[in-house]
Amino acid sequence: MSEKVTGEEFLKRRKELDDIVMRYAGKNMKRFYNLDTNVYSAGDLPRKTKELMGLVASTVLRCDDCIEYHLVRCIEEGVTDGEFEEALSVALVVGGSITIPHVRRAFEKWEAERG
Repeated sequence: MSEKVTGEEFLKRRKELDDIVMRYAGKNMKRFYNLDTNVYSAGDLPRKTKELMGLVASTVLRCDDCIEYHLVRCIEEGVTDGEFEEALSVALVVGGSITIPHVRRAFEKWEAERG
């Protein structure tokens, strides 16, 4: 999340890269991408909850690209400041202090996107 791009720019670039991947993707890669898309669809858990879960997992795994994706999706799903903070609190407790730099950048991006 070191680049200063908007959520919209991030999603556009992500799609461009995924389009390249799909030109080369075989059956297994396509299946994985399909599973990733479908698992975040509304079901017994709403999309909003699933995006918060993705945000927590991505923070614990320390993947800034994934954090940014789920952050943008959380905004699209109507996550509140309080819900965002609580989710990152869970990530911090689970992931420990090594996640602090990622939490910092997530809040920086959240603030930039939300105003």
